[in-house]
Amino acid sequence: MIQIDDKIISLELFTQKFICNIAKCRGICCVEGDSGAPLEDGEAEVLEDIYPKIKHLLSDDCIEVIEKEGTSVVDFEDELVTPIVHGKECVYTYFDTKGTIHCAIEMAWKQGLVEFRKPISCQLYPIRTKRLTQGEALNYDVWPICDDARILGEEKGVPVYRFLKEPIVRKYGEAFYNEMEESEKILKEQGVI
Repeated sequence: MIQIDDKIISLELFTQKFICNIAKCRGICCVEGDSGAPLEDGEAEVLEDIYPKIKHLLSDDCIEVIEKEGTSVVDFEDELVTPIVHGKECVYTYFDTKGTIHCAIEMAWKQGLVEFRKPISCQLYPIRTKRLTQGEALNYDVWPICDDARILGEEKGVPVYRFLKEPIVRKYGEAFYNEMEESEKILKEQGVI
């Protein structure tokens, strides 16, 4: 573990390799799991605000769940998350004609319909964050459905944190990411990684 400001960062973000390989996994992370995507403070309100602008991208089943349960829910672990359909996919999933799963929110963002890209927990994956008494922990989550992403990351030699530069900067800022790069150099010099 290393510490930057009040963030405790797992060494695995530097040692493990990862590049999302949607051509292989086809976006299954939006379907698998036992709960929806974790939401941060303010994201539930954003989802409520943008719902009318993304509704046309959603299936009838997704719309039905949102209109019954809301644009966000509290799950069995008492966490605020996106609702899920039939105990499986996130209500914000969009299936293309080839069966690949995409985030409808992100599609709307790419089309310029909304300014919010997607919940930061989705964009940061496989980094999972956890609030601590003082600060936050950034951990690497290993999920078998991402085996192809680990293989591709290994082939290209891309550490988890470098693959996730954009969402790390989105959440923590450019200076924090630059500190991660410096930490990687020091860890290499010290022979830790």
